[in-house]
Amino acid sequence: MADQFSTPLELPLNAETLSAINAYLSQLSPQDILAWAVTHLPALYQTTAFGLTGLVALDMLSESGHPIPKLIFLDTLYHFAETYELVQQVRERYAVDIKVYKPEGCTTVADFEMKHGTELWVKDEDTYDFAVKVEPAQRAYQELGVRSVITGRRRSQGGDRGSLQPLEVDETGLLKLNPLFAWSFAQVDAYIRENNVPRNKLLDQGYRSVGDWHSTQPSREGDTGERAGRWADKGEKTECGLHKNFFEMKLRAKLEEQRTLAQEATTASEVAAPPA
Repeated sequence: MADQFSTPLELPLNAETLSAINAYLSQLSPQDILAWAVTHLPALYQTTAFGLTGLVALDMLSESGHPIPKLIFLDTLYHFAETYELVQQVRERYAVDIKVYKPEGCTTVADFEMKHGTELWVKDEDTYDFAVKVEPAQRAYQELGVRSVITGRRRSQGGDRGSLQPLEVDETGLLKLNPLFAWSFAQVDAYIRENNVPRNKLLDQGYRSVGDWHSTQPSREGDTGERAGRWADKGEKTECGLHKNFFEMKLRAKLEEQRTLAQEATTASEVAAPPA
């Protein structure tokens, strides 16, 4: 099947065009998918938490002869120290522009906890996900004019990713490219080792996947799945919110904010009321 798509793609994509693109990209190697993306996807960035698949994509881009798209790193403020070290290693090795976005109005953990209270991930994980990932991502996309992003998602990671296609369009119209959608963990790991790609030190300490320190632990004997250790006590949770429906997440966070404000107003009124 020949590439008959406009350069860059004309948006929005209809279902027929998207299906044709995915049929075409499914035949290509990750390197060729990335090369296609650089010329066809408008306003292309790479969103990354510096997991293995995202690092493979970045390394492939660095060897492609094409300019490397700018990176967007969502700093939740709760990453491991090893993750922040890796960010610097990547910046130095690839000389890539990394745009860092933090929760709105926050630069430190103290700022975040002053605004949201302590351990928000325990009290309301959906609101936490929205505050540290979803809202900062949407702010980044709006401020930077992002229309397409490269992700590190793969089918073999399971959960909602099991039916992943090379290219997706989310509910906001954002194009999401998954260049390694069909690769196994073994293929990713082999590429990392053969090409001496920087990787998180925690992966050598029993961790299979690395997220925030409070929701990540080393995998245990009998654990299955590539993301074992992430949200280990959260049952069926497999996503941080970044790849869930934005409008649903936004509404949920807004309702929770209104509920909290009403609760605080009630408490303040009760405290201020004179005794009967």
